[in-house]
Amino acid sequence: MAETRKSSKAITLTALGVVSVLVVGYCSAQNDDYEEVGADCVDLDTRLPDGSYQVVDDDYCDEARGSHHAYGWYYGGVRTGARVLQGSTVRPAEARITSRNGHVIQKGGFGGRGGGGS
Repeated sequence: MAETRKSSKAITLTALGVVSVLVVGYCSAQNDDYEEVGADCVDLDTRLPDGSYQVVDDDYCDEARGSHHAYGWYYGGVRTGARVLQGSTVRPAEARITSRNGHVIQKGGFGGRGGGGS
């Protein structure tokens, strides 16, 4: 009887392991479906009538910096010199967002570094 219980536990643990591997594999495959969006750190006080913002160093948008100045991420814009336009300050959902310098801001909708938009 004890032998049957050990065998039953081994089968249950094996099945649980297989299901776990399948779930992790499925979730990993789903991450490839996210839209890739570029972002620039901008000075939000520099908006011109054409809708463009002055691009600044990514460090200004780091939440840990604790600046009192208005800096934020500008998503999906077109960079023209030191300015960016035709994008949005609203963070896109379900997207992998990377700064132009390669910093990952958001990994497929799971959050990350950087602040929200306005």
